[in-house]
Amino acid sequence: MPNPAEDFEITAASAEDIVTLGAWAHEEGWNPGLTDGGVFFPTDPGGFRTCWSNARYEGTPPPDIAPPPGTSLVDARTVPFARLAAYDRRFFPAPRDGFLAAWITAPGRTALAAVRDGELQGLGVVRACRSASRIGPLYAASPQAAAALVSALAATVPDGAVAVDVPDVNPAAVRLAGELGLTPSFDTARMYTGPEPVIDRDGYYGITSLELG
Repeated sequence: MPNPAEDFEITAASAEDIVTLGAWAHEEGWNPGLTDGGVFFPTDPGGFRTCWSNARYEGTPPPDIAPPPGTSLVDARTVPFARLAAYDRRFFPAPRDGFLAAWITAPGRTALAAVRDGELQGLGVVRACRSASRIGPLYAASPQAAAALVSALAATVPDGAVAVDVPDVNPAAVRLAGELGLTPSFDTARMYTGPEPVIDRDGYYGITSLELG
């Protein structure tokens, strides 16, 4: 009898393969962003170990949540990119300027920054997906700033329904998701190679993507 294993060949995924993987992920309920593949393809992760868990929270948050006093929400793309990249480094353990630049400017996205006295107090990006639009990253100096970003980002999508992947290493983020009326749907693990990275967990309200952190 023929051995089915002999019919398989393992090779590096191509850009076309990433499109197929995105379709498979959608069929499994992962709800990938429509333009994620073009950002993911240049990144080649290695082996991993589990460091914490993330929960997907979904729903329609309340509208018009005000930011903290003295804080304004602005188009993040009007903020000097070097400042955005430095802020991102507080929550991600390696430089990823090229990725971040592509992430905030890809089609079908809105990026907002919370600013007070010229200093960044938060950053959030919402992107179009096949079902609920996904928010990520979501960084904030306080729950109120995070809530205002979620509310404002949700107001930019057609039906206001959003999904946020919330890291359980920030209990305030988990509490906020419930207070905003979002409900958990599934959990995933955040994994890294080598030692667990040192990041600003208190300001980490939503990961950028399940696939790339």
